[in-house]
This record gives sequence, C-alpha cells and structure tokens, in this order.
Amino acid sequence: MQIEERVRALVEEKIADREDLFIVSIKMQRNGLLEISIDGDQGVPIEDCAKISRHVGFHLEEENAIEAAYRLEVSSPGVDTPLLLHRQYVKNIGRLIRITGVDGQKIEGELTQVNDTSITINQKIKEKGKKATTQDREIPFTDITETKVLISFK
Repeated sequence: MQIEERVRALVEEKIADREDLFIVSIKMQRNGLLEISIDGDQGVPIEDCAKISRHVGFHLEEENAIEAAYRLEVSSPGVDTPLLLHRQYVKNIGRLIRITGVDGQKIEGELTQVNDTSITINQKIKEKGKKATTQDREIPFTDITETKVLISFK
C-alpha cells in the first residue's frame, strides 16, 4: 500500500464524525515531508489540524509505515493556494476569484454559482468612456487550469 493511501485512510478515520471537514491533498515529498491539506466548510481550526497530526503520527509510528525520517505537516490551504475540489468552490461562493483559463487568459469576478460541470462568476466589464457594468459568465471546469480566491482589503 502506498503511504499516501494509508495516510488518507487514517485521516478519513479521524474526521469520520466531522462532515464539515474534508481532505484536499496528501503528498509525500522526496525530502521526507508528508503534507496533509485539510479544509472545512467553515475553515479548519488549528486544534483539528493538531488532532489529525497526532492521530496520523501515532499510527504511522506504531506501524513503522515510513522507514526513513520524515516530517508530518497538517494544515489548511493558504490564501494563495489554488482551489482543487468542487467542495472548495462551493465554500467560496460570494468571494472574488481569479481564474486562469486553459488559453492562459485571466478572468476575475465574484463566484456566484457552482454546479457539477461549471462555475458562474459575476464579472465587471469596463469599456473606455463608459460606466462599468457587470455580467454573469459561465465557465466550464474543463476551461479552467487554476482558480485562486482574491483577498480584498477594502
């Protein structure tokens, strides 16, 4: 069994009673860093990251699952981390996002809807000499290479 698969099973076991939490990614880096990224519908308190870390670390040590030295890091995705899962898009409805399309074009707008195949953003359109208007734009997931939430300091 791959170490990522075992770690996924351990994390799922620990968060089984927490429907608000979900796994974003699990990666074992070549430098021995085992990264677990957890998100939640209302964010992830640091206590939950600590509980998951203790649970996973304890079982990996008990099972001697990783022979070489490793570092375990459990965290929630940072503000600069791209959205990866459908559930992360749903969580961020109402927030300003920047999408990079498969064509390299960058599009910004407020995320207003998410369905199984696409998202809808409310995009500001500014034409020279005219007042800015907004319009809804549906973007299929297949046309998106990266989506990041933008932080506004207004």
